[in-house]
Amino acid sequence: MKRLLSIVAMLGLVGLGMNLAAQQTPSTPPSTATQAGSMPQQQQTDATNPQQSARSFEGKIAKSGDQLVLQENSTKTAYKLDDQDKAKQFEGKDVKVMATVDPSTNTLHVVDIAPAQNK
Repeated sequence: MKRLLSIVAMLGLVGLGMNLAAQQTPSTPPSTATQAGSMPQQQQTDATNPQQSARSFEGKIAKSGDQLVLQENSTKTAYKLDDQDKAKQFEGKDVKVMATVDPSTNTLHVVDIAPAQNK
């Protein structure tokens, strides 16, 4: 009988230890792409994270068909603007746009638009 109680007690302790170990493991598994070294962690985060930080774009607000776009100065790239109302008041003007970019659609998710400061 003592042997049976010892076995039951041992199994209980093992089960408790496994439960505690499971609670301490991180809830997000590590990225296999990062571990393999095929993509740096920051680039992977930017590509999959919709909450990436806004950055600055400078250029001119111009019409492209029936939509306003930002024609960026440095790369000569035209970006679609998701907030046409904010952009409308700057049509034809040089501006500085704070936005996050969606590279799959080439769209800027506008945070702020301000007149560009002349140098």
